[in-house]
Amino acid sequence: MDQVFAPWRIEWVERDGDGDGIDGCPFCVLPEREDDRASRIVARSDRAFVLLNNYPYNPGHVMVIPRVHEGEFPALDDATLLDHARLKQRTMRALEDGLGPDGLNAGMNLGGDAAGGSIDDHLHTHLVPRWSGDTNFMPVVSDTKVIVEALEDTWERLRDAFAEQEGARVGDDDEAVRFSFE
Repeated sequence: MDQVFAPWRIEWVERDGDGDGIDGCPFCVLPEREDDRASRIVARSDRAFVLLNNYPYNPGHVMVIPRVHEGEFPALDDATLLDHARLKQRTMRALEDGLGPDGLNAGMNLGGDAAGGSIDDHLHTHLVPRWSGDTNFMPVVSDTKVIVEALEDTWERLRDAFAEQEGARVGDDDEAVRFSFE
């Protein structure tokens, strides 16, 4: 029998079954909610935001997402492209300062279903921290991935790292750190 201790998953198990209240694109709905911590939004800029992945490959796996609902990268206007790129830079710095990985993977699933993304009509960039030796035998022999840190703890560590950056605006403890690049 495979067992992985994951007490933070009780929130998912005990949810009321309404799909977390998301009707429509989650990347459009989540930034409109009041509680950034509950939505797992760590940072925001004028045209993009940083969201912790609910099913991370590694602790700190985030997505940097333009606010505009668009699935085609070439369709983004220049201001959105620049804002998204600047927020990716800030996110890479926060991941390095807050989590201390040995490296980062970055990627976008472009091209619809064939590209492998579960949300293909709202583009986003994945940033995944990597550590030497972070891949072990579990996925190979038991088809089990072990996540070593609760999402809430990662949210706090990354938020603190974003808050230390120049130009960061910090609100209350449940709000994402805000940046303006204009």
